[in-house]
Amino acid sequence: MKKIFLLASIIGSAVLNAQTGKEPYVLYNIKGEKANYEQLLAEAKKADIVLFGELHDNPISHWLQKELTSDLYKEKKEKLVLGAEMFEADDQIAINEYLAGKISEKTFKDEVKLWTNFATDYKPLLDFAKANKLNFVAANIPRRYANMVYLRGIATLDSVDAKAKEWIAPLPMKYDGTLKCYKDILESAGGHGGDNLPKSQAIKDATMAHFIMKNWTKDKPLFITMAPTTAIITNLLSGI
Repeated sequence: MKKIFLLASIIGSAVLNAQTGKEPYVLYNIKGEKANYEQLLAEAKKADIVLFGELHDNPISHWLQKELTSDLYKEKKEKLVLGAEMFEADDQIAINEYLAGKISEKTFKDEVKLWTNFATDYKPLLDFAKANKLNFVAANIPRRYANMVYLRGIATLDSVDAKAKEWIAPLPMKYDGTLKCYKDILESAGGHGGDNLPKSQAIKDATMAHFIMKNWTKDKPLFITMAPTTAIITNLLSGI
């Protein structure tokens, strides 16, 4: 069985205060005990897949992503593969062209759907991959297809173009509505969107798991991806 290492979201301040010696983050192990970065790195090195569960708007979380990636690269070198929820699968060609230096940064920004915090939080990771000639996987489903599921249900994806299905997890999608993350989505929405709301998240999770497995190989045994949900673990272990 492949070893999967889940790094939960980081709790910490966005301000470093060297004078008082305050650490910018706190780490805990699976038992809820405080851990340190050296322990985190040691566990990550043992893994086949590292899932970094970040807080999207927390700069310390993104800083730690970069630090962990850099330290893992020192040992794994070209065997390290990066990926992220923040890039959609239909932008993979443009990402590859940017990494290869075939298109400019301006063209890349014009062509690819980017999050508002791309420049500060995700560009450093992408540029790390570029500088070290690493693969960077656009792991998420194109948002228009997730929106189709939300509006008309999962069956609507059966009718999309065959090329579009290459950017989506294999259909039919396995869905377990009893998973806590999906139950919480449904309950927090107060019934708005019905079952299609958690299913629109589930197709994202399944697609990210699909592209992780598609790009994970024994020759490149360590895949680190940013911002997954715990449901991705279920999909990975179920063989999606």
